[in-house]
Amino acid sequence: MRSSSSAGFDIREAVDGIRDAFAPRSGARSSTSTRGDIRVAVLSALSREPMNGHQVMQTIAASSGGAWMPGASEVYPMLQQLTDEGLLHTQNDGERTVYSLTETGRAAAAETLAAAAASAADRDDADPADHDRREHWRGPRWDESTAAVPRAGAKLVQAAAQVAQSGSREQKERAAALLDETRRKLYALLAEG
Repeated sequence: MRSSSSAGFDIREAVDGIRDAFAPRSGARSSTSTRGDIRVAVLSALSREPMNGHQVMQTIAASSGGAWMPGASEVYPMLQQLTDEGLLHTQNDGERTVYSLTETGRAAAAETLAAAAASAADRDDADPADHDRREHWRGPRWDESTAAVPRAGAKLVQAAAQVAQSGSREQKERAAALLDETRRKLYALLAEG
């Protein structure tokens, strides 16, 4: 079911646009978005409790403080691969498929997570110059203050969608003007320095 109005507004497209706007701009992808790391992230998420694919994506995002939310194109193929390897069991819960670790999967998750932790510890002990290069390659660090802007933007998108779907014509016009003004003020903020 699509969330669109008669004017062609699609909330999913808007959210994807927001997500793209906050994605790192460098040509290099974050080290957390490599195929090896998606495996670790999925196994880590499912080691907590059984989940559907969307919950796995949300858990990974929460674990990274909002800095990384892998897309369905990364998570679902990995879930299928892990299922094919016998590490996951699937169960249909209405329209959703819930994934849980098998006994073999629990052992593999523990081993994979231990190896990932050891690798992270090795990286932390490496040459500081290598650490600086790795940090530069990853892009800017996401902390609470950095994540605050995307979170506020997401809340703004939700409010705008509500006005677009339920507001009167006058309310929609006022909301559009307010959003345009806010956008101009944000760019002016950047121009300050």
